[in-house]
Amino acid sequence: MSVLNHSKQITGLILAGGRSSRMNGNDKGLLKLHGSTMIEHVIKRLNPQVDHILISANRHLEQYQTFGYDVLVDDYDDYRGPLAGMSRGLSYSQSKYLLTVPCDGPLLPLDLARRLLDFACQENAKAVLAFDGKYRQPTYNLIHIDLLPALTRSLENNQHKLGKWLMDNGAISLDFSDQKSAFLNINTLDDLELLSQQLD
Repeated sequence: MSVLNHSKQITGLILAGGRSSRMNGNDKGLLKLHGSTMIEHVIKRLNPQVDHILISANRHLEQYQTFGYDVLVDDYDDYRGPLAGMSRGLSYSQSKYLLTVPCDGPLLPLDLARRLLDFACQENAKAVLAFDGKYRQPTYNLIHIDLLPALTRSLENNQHKLGKWLMDNGAISLDFSDQKSAFLNINTLDDLELLSQQLD
């Protein structure tokens, strides 16, 4: 199956709701990389792959709203991580699938949605995540709306580790080792500077 037949089933969710503790509190999605914010780099690569984009954010909401997409705030005020953003995304979305990506992954694969959806359909899986050849990349995942109740239960029980939740709910991994560098995450200001130099 091709994503061309299923694109309207996918909403893209960009996770930008963290505290960025390793960035000295700087909002990672709004940091500049080659003249554009990191989230703009993510949007540019994600937009052709999905039918809608949502942004999960818990601060600087007005700035995120300027990008022209719906901005969703977590239902919890204690920063429960990506699962909280995914829960809001699934609740808000009218699509069958939610494709989640981080705001600090400006090199994400251009075929991420197609490959994850094709694999989910092939394996009849409700959740798929990327594997870069060495590590699982849980923030790059595709989940079916049927998993919303399980996601809600986990958050209500204060269990919010994304990787564990995906594995507990039958997620399978798809090999993206042919694009390992696409999963580079910018976790520190040094990472940002290094990538900027590499892109020069």
